[in-house]
Amino acid sequence: MGGCTSKPSTSGRPDNPFFPGNDYPLIDNPTPSASKASPFFPFYTPSPARHRRNKSRDVTGGESKSVTSTPLRQLRRAFNPPSPAKHIRAALRRRKGKKEAALSAEATEAPPQEEGEELGLDKRFGFAKDFHSRVELGDEIGRGHFGYTCSAKFRKGELKGQVVAVKIIPKSKMTSAIAIEDVRREVKILQALSGHKNLVQFYDAFEDNANVYIAMELCEGGELLDRILARGGKYSEDDAKPVIIQILNVVAFCHLQGVVHRDLKPENFLYTSKEENSQLKAIDFGLSDFVKPDERLNDIVGSAYYVAPEVLHRSYTTEADVWSIGVIAYILLCGSRPFWARTESGIFRAVLKADPSFDEAPWPFLSSEAKDFVKRLLFKDPRRRMSASQALMHPWIRGYDRDMNIPFDILIFRQIKAYLRSSSLRKAALRALSKTLITDEIIYLKTQFSFLSPNKDGFITLGSIRSSLSSNATDEMKETRIPEFLALLNGLQHRGMDFAEFCAAAINVHQHESLDCWEESIRHAYELFERNGNRAIVIEELASELGVGPAITVHSVLHDWIRHTDGKLSFFGFAKLLHGVSVRPSVKTTR
Repeated sequence: MGGCTSKPSTSGRPDNPFFPGNDYPLIDNPTPSASKASPFFPFYTPSPARHRRNKSRDVTGGESKSVTSTPLRQLRRAFNPPSPAKHIRAALRRRKGKKEAALSAEATEAPPQEEGEELGLDKRFGFAKDFHSRVELGDEIGRGHFGYTCSAKFRKGELKGQVVAVKIIPKSKMTSAIAIEDVRREVKILQALSGHKNLVQFYDAFEDNANVYIAMELCEGGELLDRILARGGKYSEDDAKPVIIQILNVVAFCHLQGVVHRDLKPENFLYTSKEENSQLKAIDFGLSDFVKPDERLNDIVGSAYYVAPEVLHRSYTTEADVWSIGVIAYILLCGSRPFWARTESGIFRAVLKADPSFDEAPWPFLSSEAKDFVKRLLFKDPRRRMSASQALMHPWIRGYDRDMNIPFDILIFRQIKAYLRSSSLRKAALRALSKTLITDEIIYLKTQFSFLSPNKDGFITLGSIRSSLSSNATDEMKETRIPEFLALLNGLQHRGMDFAEFCAAAINVHQHESLDCWEESIRHAYELFERNGNRAIVIEELASELGVGPAITVHSVLHDWIRHTDGKLSFFGFAKLLHGVSVRPSVKTTR
């Protein structure tokens, strides 16, 4: 839902060439009325299921015309006929001297149906009903497409006297089951993520017949976007680092708890106060969703300038948030967007095809570490992109804040899962490649290995991993998140893993390939593999290693993988094996 905790209205924001007041709308929910494929993006043909979200979001939170109605097929529900008992009941009430408020509360007639609203919607959320007796509303401080935000104060209870922000979402805006579920999920996510210092604090949720009320921490320091504009769009490297560190910290925390934000942008980060060094808080989880470690999402949501390429391709997970952080980092350091166009289709084309420029000022005058940091967040291939936890260990960031806690990295669990399910030949290849890791990669892996609580013998086990996860998961997420992770690592049920094997299991080949030393690294790894892991193998055995049948087509595909002089894996086959290339397409779980 597009509102926020205490975002000021943007109507008075001055024009800026980098952040125009009327920005392009979010890429949210194509509809049947737009069912024709885009001439620029044939993959962007909307799914029929997208009609379920009857809403459109805007970067500035302003109104945008809905395209959800089908021309000449606008269905209207007729008003209910008047109750024949209406005049009798009215006479009885007058006779008993009932008040007008009671008349309204006891009315039996259904409220008028909103135009385009689905029939039979249940708009009961099970939230507390005593909002007006517990909370005193103040002035409006922000407005979005689906609601508005007011300052408020608790009248009684544990929070008596506490000044908060209350996000008010009219139930009249909830015209579909999906819109109702969005509100329900937003509250559930805020409850699940409660406690992180860089995440807006959730207090309580209420409802009455007209609205849903979400009480949250009041952040009075304004948006990150406003501070960017106040600086003329540019931060020094030292000024940008603490901003980016706070964003990475909260996003890494969200990802570990199984939440992908999906709408990260400067407008969705607020400062707690006007102080220059006040804390930054992530807000607005109306587009967020839960995602399992091995699951992929397919909804096209987000803000046009910050959307990741894989979101447009309808197959993505937590790496999409990291792309958005890369766009924010680029803006902080140079004051302009990395991908820009005057039309939405032009923005999409740039995101998919164009590379961000690092040639124009101020990039030639910035450090090579800063440029490498941003580039590694903006790789179009999400497999090559750093995770939020990895980014906190990047040389440009590492050491800036010695008290900074590096969170668990969910990428580690995905890598170990793939390793445990790999053939013995691929495991040998990965062990050889792990001997060529550079210092930065080893520092990162040592940090992650220590998080998993290795025993006195230097082994991590399923039990130590369970213990580590329990100490890092929120109370709301322990029951679901920990079993999800442990299910990925069943291969460790009866054995441990030392640091050497951990490096082989956790190494990300696609990320390693993006380093300048890749050619030298893979050549050296192949030499080690030749001495220690390579052996004679026939095509049928290799097909079995890869989990495919010995069909004729398999023989033709795998022909170049094996050296015909001695029947061992060739350098080409070694490189393919490292990447986990299979001759059959992998099955993806999407929703």
